[in-house]
Order: sequence, then C-alpha cells, then structure tokens
Amino acid sequence: MNIALIAHDVKKELMVQFCIAYSGILNNHNICATGTTGRLVSEATGLEITRFLSGTQGGGEQIASRIAYNEIDMVLFFRDPITAKPDEPNDMTILRLCDVHNIPIATNMATAEVLIHGLERGDLDWRLYK
Repeated sequence: MNIALIAHDVKKELMVQFCIAYSGILNNHNICATGTTGRLVSEATGLEITRFLSGTQGGGEQIASRIAYNEIDMVLFFRDPITAKPDEPNDMTILRLCDVHNIPIATNMATAEVLIHGLERGDLDWRLYK
C-alpha cells in the first residue's frame, strides 16, 4: 500500500511517535510524506520515505495530485484544528480528494490507530484492487 504522511508543525512530534510505535507495520508499505515530516520520521524510525516538498512549499499539493491519480491508498494527516493556517484551503483539498476517491484518511491519533490496525489485519486490502 502507498501511505502518505502529513503533519502540521505542532503535530510533527506526535507523527514521529506514532511512526516509531507502528514502524513494524509501516515498514511493509511504501511511505511518502511532505518534506519536514518525512525527514523527521525517517530519522527517528529508519523507514524509507519518499519525501516531497515541505507543506508550505507545495508538498501537500504534490500528495493531493497523487491522491487524484489514485496513487495513494491511505493518508495519515495529523492536523492542528486550533490554529488557523494560511494554507488551510490546501488542507481541505486533500480531505475533499480523499472523499472523492474513497481514500481512507486519519486526521488525528484515534483514527490513525484504527486505520493502522485495520491495515495490519488486511481490512484495507480492497485498495489493492482499485
């Protein structure tokens, strides 16, 4: 499966900790991420991660384009729901594209854990036959 990782600045450490905890599962999949998130996760876990630009430089848009082409099977997007961000319309694009293309997306730790355990059990294998 192709899994995309995105995390707002205040959620990057949470994403790193999540990926450390679930590196055994994530290691069996193709991981891509926005630049800084990808670097931090890779350094902490040793996971091989395809890194795009940082979010502020268009990394979110790069992931969104891959979602639109059905090249991403799952998105873990740890969002900061409190602080307004100038690139928030881009965040909504990612959410909308996941809805349009039926891509499972987690926007917080609780939903990420549900998806990662489902991934481990094979609940998301239907994405392989898209």
